[in-house]
Amino acid sequence: MTQSLLFVTGTRADFGKLEPLAIAARDAGFAVSFFVTGMHMLERYGMTKLEVQRMAGVPVHEFLNQRPGDPQDMILAKTVIGFSDFVTEHRPDLIITHGDRVEALACTLVAATNYIRSGHVEGGEVSGTIDEIFRHCNSKLASAHFVSSQAAARRVMALGEPAEAVHVIGSPELDFHSRPSGVTIEAVRARYGIGFTDYGICVFHPVTSEQATMGAQAESLYAALEASGRNFVLIAPNNDPGSDAIFAVINKLPKDRFRLIPSMRFAHFSELMKNAACMVGNSSAGVREAPFLGIPSLDIGTRQHNRSEAASIRYADAADRAAIAAFLAEDWGKTHARDEGFGSGSAAERFVAVLKDQAFWARGLQKEFQDLG
Repeated sequence: MTQSLLFVTGTRADFGKLEPLAIAARDAGFAVSFFVTGMHMLERYGMTKLEVQRMAGVPVHEFLNQRPGDPQDMILAKTVIGFSDFVTEHRPDLIITHGDRVEALACTLVAATNYIRSGHVEGGEVSGTIDEIFRHCNSKLASAHFVSSQAAARRVMALGEPAEAVHVIGSPELDFHSRPSGVTIEAVRARYGIGFTDYGICVFHPVTSEQATMGAQAESLYAALEASGRNFVLIAPNNDPGSDAIFAVINKLPKDRFRLIPSMRFAHFSELMKNAACMVGNSSAGVREAPFLGIPSLDIGTRQHNRSEAASIRYADAADRAAIAAFLAEDWGKTHARDEGFGSGSAAERFVAVLKDQAFWARGLQKEFQDLG
């Protein structure tokens, strides 16, 4: 019997990581479907559920789990209820979640309480604030782990997870970046109305534990970018508490030099990154994809603290305008050697190899804490 895999996606970012795995699993003969919720369903963020629907041969179930302004605990509760109803009807053989978002936590919890096998992608990483707590909770709830590095594998095992359940596959989004995007930068600029050729990318998300200061941080960061005289493509922040304060600052920036885009198709974003002079902000793309592509990046604030050791990354607080100005003056347009700290672009191949091993499906779901000592 063909095993059924249900992927859970709540944001444009986690879909970019799950899509290569889903395509490879589909092509290997598994029955693949998606549960789509979270930011994907919100018009403000580009209704990115449409990106998931474009996958051929992959059924999609949509669930609206939030209204603007809902707190994270309410989103968690709504998602648990909706996903529980769904899996009671469909009962997949494997549920696959990603990372540190509240939707992933809700769905991994439902999988555990219903004794359904689950795989967590990119556990064992350091992501700061409540996100890191969610990520480690997902690791404890999941029955299998598809991690991006040996360091991440060690952290998952430090949580008491058995070594045979931890599989180092690398970061799946690097599979996309390691090959041609399939589009030209001219096509990207035309599609998204980007009126300049020399540009940086800025992605600045709210930090949930710093909600009260996000407006001030955004004011300082974007003032430094504006003072540089450079052009920037801005990708909209995610919908965590504090995003409204960031949008309020972005909306005052000069539109001839700052192009705000709610979301992008992943191939187009990949091509945009490959042609960027630098990346600024607190997105994981700045500490993972940018070093892989050899692009200089400036990591702002605490959100990605200690996540990467790549030589192409510099660090600054949002209020440190001098450090931001120095980076833009000194690093703009530089190129670096490819950093493979998060993999080499073969995550999907490794993922499918694990699923094809009958030992993966034979492992029991009753967990016992494994002491490292």
